[in-house]
Amino acid sequence: MKKTAIVILNWNGKKLLEEFLPSVVQYTTHPEVEIVVADNGSTDNSISFLKEVYPQITLITLPENYGFADGYNRALKSVQSEYFVILNSDVEVTENWLSPAVDFLNRNMDVVAVQPKILAQRNKDSFEYAGASGGFIDKYGYPFCRGRIFQKVETDKHQYDAPIDILWATGACLIIRSKEFFEAGGFDSSFFAHMEEIDLCWRLNSRGKRIVCLPSSVVYHVGAATLKKENPRKTFLNFRNNLIMLYKNLPQQHLKRVMTIRLILDYIAAFQFAITGKYANAKEVIHAHKDFYDNRRVYRAVRQENLQKTVQAYPPTIYPKSILAAYYLKGIRLFSKLQYFN
Repeated sequence: MKKTAIVILNWNGKKLLEEFLPSVVQYTTHPEVEIVVADNGSTDNSISFLKEVYPQITLITLPENYGFADGYNRALKSVQSEYFVILNSDVEVTENWLSPAVDFLNRNMDVVAVQPKILAQRNKDSFEYAGASGGFIDKYGYPFCRGRIFQKVETDKHQYDAPIDILWATGACLIIRSKEFFEAGGFDSSFFAHMEEIDLCWRLNSRGKRIVCLPSSVVYHVGAATLKKENPRKTFLNFRNNLIMLYKNLPQQHLKRVMTIRLILDYIAAFQFAITGKYANAKEVIHAHKDFYDNRRVYRAVRQENLQKTVQAYPPTIYPKSILAAYYLKGIRLFSKLQYFN
């Protein structure tokens, strides 16, 4: 058994594998690290490409596309290692990208997961939208990052190079103890894709586990390589999954108020989509709420389990105010200006 397994989930991504797998192979030479590609039912020639060009890479083939969440759940059951590195197929890694993370986990047994600094692969001076230098949420469940609040993505000037405890580590590059991944239940397979890593990390935070961003490790992420940012399907998944995540993880005393406010804010978002001509996105916001409320009962048992295992009902890595108010009413565009984290 290798100590660390880098697991890349692929779905019809031969072009991404051709572009980014070389950096993973080049900069991953430690004998205790295994590279695995899990194919999620691809219909292109990804599998034949991998067998021909990278026969040294372990290949797991899944019979159909299970999405990001369940695809990883299924694939990781076949991987034996102490640490999993969940790595997107559109990530370019750098020299010595993995050692700092593994060494940090080896030295800090109270830390269950880490993420590197994520920079934009197409603009390498900029943070990448999905992860930047560590992820957080506000009290209403809106995600943001150290280096990115809503659409404001900062230039990396090494202002966020200190390690920091975070609420969530991006699924673009998540290094996690395999034992903790499985004990927490892995990703919620019903999410299919988007926000499953935030849900998992919230669960871990609530159970008293630490997750850390370690900016001494750097990778470059393309982002939105499968679904573009304003694809209606992505809009549905983001809004629906966010509601599920809130319902599963919020303490009872906050649940009703937060869900009511989110209903109002999400319908405002739908109205904004509509008046800017993005009618399909507006409809998907409404569809997300209907789907959640039609199926909420499915998550009651999971919610009760989460609450029973919670040791800190409101983790300190949750911003206790509204990031919407900070951004739109107070004009705070930079993470460094949020006084709570300083």
